[in-house]
Amino acid sequence: MELDLDTFRRLRRLAPVLDDVLNAREIEHADQAVYLDDLARLCSQLFDEYRRLHPEETAQAQLEALVPQ
Repeated sequence: MELDLDTFRRLRRLAPVLDDVLNAREIEHADQAVYLDDLARLCSQLFDEYRRLHPEETAQAQLEALVPQ
């Protein structure tokens, strides 16, 4: 699934926030929490679109993710 330019730009804008949180191992500022909420919504939208386009593959991947490694 190819991302449209707007979605790609939004992901690029939000990626540094996730990187900051992962490096610090904590949410240090309220704006980080707000941006993480934006990132979560965007990821959910992308997942829903991908699942709509590839329902069988997505269902299989979800089942495989439930199996302990």
